[in-house]
Amino acid sequence: MKKLNILLFVLLLLSLSLLRAQSAKPEPKLVVGIVIDQMRYDYLYRFESLYGNEGFKKIIKDGTNFTFAHFNYVPTYTGPGHSCIYTGTTPYFNGIISNDWYDKVTKKKVYCVEDKSVNTLGANDKNGKMSPRRLLSTTITDQLKLATNGKAKVISISLKDRAAIMIGGHMADAAYWYDPDTGNYITSTYYMKQLPEWVADFNNKKLADKYLAMSWNLSYPLDEYVRTLPDAEIFERDVFSEGKTTFPHTFKNVPMEKRYDVLRTTPFANDLQFDFIKAAIKNEKLGGHNNTDFLAISFCASDYVGHDYGPNSVEVEDLYVKIDSLLADMINFLDNSVGKGKYILFLTADHAVAPSPDFEIEKKIPGGWFNPRIVKDSLFSFTEREYHKKSLIENFSNLQIYFNRKVVKELNLNLDDLENVYANYLRDNFPVITQIFKRANLEKQIAGRTNHNFLLNGFNPVRSGDLLFGLQPGYIFEKAGEVATSHGTLYSYDTHVPLLFYGWHIPSQTVNTPVYTVDIAPTIADLLKIQEPSACIGIPIIK
Repeated sequence: MKKLNILLFVLLLLSLSLLRAQSAKPEPKLVVGIVIDQMRYDYLYRFESLYGNEGFKKIIKDGTNFTFAHFNYVPTYTGPGHSCIYTGTTPYFNGIISNDWYDKVTKKKVYCVEDKSVNTLGANDKNGKMSPRRLLSTTITDQLKLATNGKAKVISISLKDRAAIMIGGHMADAAYWYDPDTGNYITSTYYMKQLPEWVADFNNKKLADKYLAMSWNLSYPLDEYVRTLPDAEIFERDVFSEGKTTFPHTFKNVPMEKRYDVLRTTPFANDLQFDFIKAAIKNEKLGGHNNTDFLAISFCASDYVGHDYGPNSVEVEDLYVKIDSLLADMINFLDNSVGKGKYILFLTADHAVAPSPDFEIEKKIPGGWFNPRIVKDSLFSFTEREYHKKSLIENFSNLQIYFNRKVVKELNLNLDDLENVYANYLRDNFPVITQIFKRANLEKQIAGRTNHNFLLNGFNPVRSGDLLFGLQPGYIFEKAGEVATSHGTLYSYDTHVPLLFYGWHIPSQTVNTPVYTVDIAPTIADLLKIQEPSACIGIPIIK
């Protein structure tokens, strides 16, 4: 009888343990967020004939592919893009209205992540004096830290400081970015007091030097690159000082002091970053803890190559062929280190890119360059003629006019009337300008999830100017010749980006209903069963 009671007691304990295990919240071991800087949606298909089966194609086939994902605000730049993806909201709430902007308090231009109160770790320069303190809302990575009482490990990695910092959020265990002066991966004292030993060891290997000794060669014969222009266009920049823009590309003619910088405009920058990512996963034991960890990644070589060569270049096509191969290697590495089906991976972009205006002009497509200096000089001349005080305009930048409140008061002017005067002046003198929005109107509205009003969603009541405007399709607000092309507009070539989910609890499906990049963070929050970011306006889109 006694033995029977003991047996029943043991069976009861086993049943309770099994019941507890079954009722425990299932969760993935790791979330891997991948942002490919300046990736247009159509790159998934334009270059697919040269893709393998284990990269983009695998993620599309085995995961969820949202084919009509868009950003819903302007300007479509790197800082706002990364912050939007991870906060689930737009500059209206998260405050990142551009990569840099005019600060009305300090009366100076500020960079979105600059922070003079912190210091660089990993190099003896100022490139690490950065933090997320200008980001006004939480991120999905912050919410994971909060939900686990800080036990989840969050690491973010990018070529760019602003990308790594925005996706890491306020509470990241570490955010690392590439230093173009030394070839090292660095961080700031915002995150830690000293560099981890494994990062110092990685930097001591000088892997950047290994890549600088290589040549950028095509992955396939040139005649197989049929979805791009010939391998030499007059608007492409001679990044490597070779006297040509055709393959192969080497660093031989690049001055020694500029080589680490130029490395960013090659696929080798992604390779170096992947080396660092693998070291981070191994040394930080990402995916090996009791709570879900988060690895936030941004690959930015695509942005540098895109700006210098344009989206119709052989350089861009070959870069994406190599990114596809890198993704295949990453999936294989994650399957082996974390476990197949035990992680969630999402892939998107922080913005897309416009065709080169020179290319459009050549093809008789409406578009061109719109030099900011011409608009600025015209505005200040008009101000001098009409009001005899140029300082009435305090700043002109990012397609915004900031009026000097002190001078407005001195001249006894009405701000609403002033906005109307300058809006009419822009409309009458610059036909390339289409949308014009006044602060007086924007402050009466609130940002929303859809793309009903791009300028409103990109407007921040505290940080933005008094008059905001946009351009006709095809036009870029930059001086001709400085880049092959750029981005920043509200048009589909800048807003339409890939959005893929893959892995743990992700169904295999293709969805072509409209979704927005603000939906990414709440989707991850819903999958993890945690609170969405503080100012989130998106919705979960994985059913």
